[in-house]
Amino acid sequence: MKMLKTLAAASLMAAPAMAQDEVTLQLQWVTQAQFAGYYVALENGYYEEEDLDVTIRPGGPDIAPPQVLAGGGADVMLNWMPSALAARERGVPVVNIAQPFKSSGLQLTCWADTGIESPEDFRGKTIGVWFFGNEYPFLSWMSQLGIPTDGGEDGVTVLRQGFNVDPLLQRQADCISTMTYNEYGQVLDAGVSEDELISFRYEEQGVATLEDGIYALEENLEDPAFVDRMVRFVRASMRGWKWAEENPEDAAMIVLDYDESGAQTEAHQIRMMGEIAMLTAGSNGALDPADYQRTVDTLLAGGSDPVITAEPEGAYTLEITDAALQ
Repeated sequence: MKMLKTLAAASLMAAPAMAQDEVTLQLQWVTQAQFAGYYVALENGYYEEEDLDVTIRPGGPDIAPPQVLAGGGADVMLNWMPSALAARERGVPVVNIAQPFKSSGLQLTCWADTGIESPEDFRGKTIGVWFFGNEYPFLSWMSQLGIPTDGGEDGVTVLRQGFNVDPLLQRQADCISTMTYNEYGQVLDAGVSEDELISFRYEEQGVATLEDGIYALEENLEDPAFVDRMVRFVRASMRGWKWAEENPEDAAMIVLDYDESGAQTEAHQIRMMGEIAMLTAGSNGALDPADYQRTVDTLLAGGSDPVITAEPEGAYTLEITDAALQ
């Protein structure tokens, strides 16, 4: 009997060390250096040190993270704020709990020989735009410029761009959407020189909106146990991001190890991580309310067709990062 009691006591003592809280993260896109901080935290054991068992789910062209979150397929998601706020207004109560990305990498990249020298020159041109929630910053920008998006000499013709650069290379579009860390490099890799291109960064045009924030459902944030999990998740994730910033090549190699598709290349991921590090630089993970307000103001300035129709309430919380960054 004494031996049984001893074994039982030993089992109870061992249980806390063995029990890890599960967290499922839904990425916005496929496995790549855009998400390096999370893979680094997984590989380097930062999540394990926080007693977390984290599953990272890659995204794709047919995966809408807000829908995954609303359906219970993930505990937390990554999303651009325009998409998240639009989803919230439609009834999916997502809340930003952390913001690892300080700057936007979104831009329009155009053929220089089209005569486009400023955004006003977009009139009469065909522009490739990503949808699935990625179109909101573009539509807001055009609305602020007073440029219709239904074609014509005074407007732009919007081409629903796939997640590639073919419309530009094949001259189906005068401009396409690119990220500084991804598609722009793909255009150059296709043999196009930088002198042949002109790019307009949303950041430099004053219409940048926040990208790649961490979001959870509002109702879950009412559960103290869930909040505790998120505090540990954010703390470990930011450790991963800062390590990735300081060790970009090693971070890129970690991402490649987790790329089950085999589609990514070493050179591309190293270049991407270098660009990503410039976007996460300056962020400790806490959302800057001024950046949030700039995003909201940009989205509300949509004239007769704004991305959101009213100032959001409760769309972010600093509770998680306040606790994580102590």
